[in-house]
Amino acid sequence: MIPFAAVLSDLDGVLRHFDHAAQADIEARYGLPLMKTAFDPELIMPPTLGHVTETQWAESIAVALGGDERARQAVGEFMRIRFWVDEEVRALLSRARQEVPLVIVTNAMDTLEHHLDLLGLTGFADDVVSSARVGVAKPDRRIYEIAAERAGAEPARCLFVDDRLQNVEAARALGMTAVHYRTYQDLAAVLG
Repeated sequence: MIPFAAVLSDLDGVLRHFDHAAQADIEARYGLPLMKTAFDPELIMPPTLGHVTETQWAESIAVALGGDERARQAVGEFMRIRFWVDEEVRALLSRARQEVPLVIVTNAMDTLEHHLDLLGLTGFADDVVSSARVGVAKPDRRIYEIAAERAGAEPARCLFVDDRLQNVEAARALGMTAVHYRTYQDLAAVLG
């Protein structure tokens, strides 16, 4: 029996993973600081909050990297990096969902629904709270409150899982039980 009224789980770094070796390879081959540039707060926050599209974000990365053909090719490869679902985590969250609502809480872009479809995760959770759709991103307390409300649970009765410590600490500040996800065992220890 799960001692929570709902499970709120991050997507990237918990359920979905990207090929980091391929990312490093692209950076090395092109000699460009792709990751640092792509995830610079000034570039990543507008699409994360739904102010621009993922396509516009990609263009902003290319421009920041010089705007030439080489930069555009590097960004094109970066945007096509392979991603996949951690099947052990999927199974664990699926079992939890048999007992309590499961809500995905993710800092995402306008392409999230398409990505969930590609991953076979459409309909996997009871709800999905995407920062691009609600206009606030983790660690802003409002996104946690939205997720708890959609789960129909008080924050203090929610289990929150995320791979970023800053997001975990924000959930704890709201009274949630929060797991800093690094490996499957971190989550299994709580959901067993």
